[in-house]
Amino acid sequence: MIISRDRENVNKASILLVDDEPNALKVLSAIFSGDGYKVFSSTDGAKAMDIMDGQGIDAVITDLRMPGRDGMELFDFVLERHPGTPVIFLTAHGTVESAVEALTRGAFYYFVKPPDFLKLKKMLERAIGHRRSRRELEGLKTGPGCQRRINLTGGTDGMLRVAEIIESVRDSTSSVLISGETGTGKELAARALHYGGARRDLPFVAVNCAAIPGELIESELFGYEKGAFTGAYSRRIGRFEEAGAGTLFLDEIGELAHPLQSKLLRVLEERDMQRIGGSRRIKTNFRLVCSTNRDLQAEVQRGNFRQDLFYRVNVVHIKMPPLRDRIEDLPLLAAEFLNEYCLREDKKLLIPADMMETLQRYSWPGNVRQLRNVIERAVVLAPGGAITAGQLPSEILYFKRRRGLADTLKTLKELETMAVKKALTQCRGNKSKAAKALGISRKSFYKKLGGAF
Repeated sequence: MIISRDRENVNKASILLVDDEPNALKVLSAIFSGDGYKVFSSTDGAKAMDIMDGQGIDAVITDLRMPGRDGMELFDFVLERHPGTPVIFLTAHGTVESAVEALTRGAFYYFVKPPDFLKLKKMLERAIGHRRSRRELEGLKTGPGCQRRINLTGGTDGMLRVAEIIESVRDSTSSVLISGETGTGKELAARALHYGGARRDLPFVAVNCAAIPGELIESELFGYEKGAFTGAYSRRIGRFEEAGAGTLFLDEIGELAHPLQSKLLRVLEERDMQRIGGSRRIKTNFRLVCSTNRDLQAEVQRGNFRQDLFYRVNVVHIKMPPLRDRIEDLPLLAAEFLNEYCLREDKKLLIPADMMETLQRYSWPGNVRQLRNVIERAVVLAPGGAITAGQLPSEILYFKRRRGLADTLKTLKELETMAVKKALTQCRGNKSKAAKALGISRKSFYKKLGGAF
């Protein structure tokens, strides 16, 4: 499942709808025809295969269970004869097993009837965008000027919101701040912003502010002239200059020391800079994208981050959701990573439904990065066939999700109710004695009694 868009071309796309229920086909055809798609439809898989061979289909939406050639057989046909054509399953017979099988084999998305039609339309739009971008890339040679498409996997509301913001500002010059926990894909979002917009052929320069010692970060950003300090044996071009008119990505900007924050602010305001030891002012025209796993507003209140710089970098804000808040995306992510590492290791593996459920029960403190590492480990360790419990870390296998605050409060209320009932029974219905036995006032007892009956 890829998040990317190409609205100018999407409405000219051809799609194939396959469902053995004629009424369902009529509804879907009306919806997508109204959106500008060229719609082909079929009530059986065999006819759908003929349409695939005879028409230039950009995406397929198919039911799973149908008389004759079913949705899985059609999927196999598309994989073999029309590789790269995205297939979205839409079925009333959805199970975890069928979803896992479809996704691990490369299906674009999986919906259970009745679907969220707005989400279905967005998924189709992304499928078409992905299809178009792959065609473009096939025609380009690798090199400095080649286009790249960065994929953000996910179909939950949080990830759809991320995609919408990226699409809206990809061609803008405004600064963007991407926040989120470690491992949520902040740099991936920054690259999607760059390579999906007008700067795609210009440099994308990334600087990890947390990984470079404080005494070196200034020379890394500004560069220096020969002889500017001991050890400066030649001129060094800094990252500001290297970015040119492209994108400068400052990863973990919250780690910058106050003096350097002031210097960065001046560069952003005046749009020029000087190399260390130099006298010539050099114009800058980069687009700034920053990321942070901190709450920068809280850092401003604590005096750790300049308020004026915060307003400069936070013109547009993108919040990357943690994996635990988008757990519905986990099968899609796991399938993507599984395919990636199976290709690298020359293996064919599946993730069984029980293993997928185990993965979805875990809290994933390391987010998507941790999931990627877990899948890589499993692929390396698995001899073949299917991933088993033996290839998963013990903390995932034996994880028990902690109760949330609401669950805890509910449990306390239940215990309270049980105590009130028990005291009443022991005191043969005498409320005054029951209150005394519990060590609470009659007023409190009557209040709790109201919730018990």
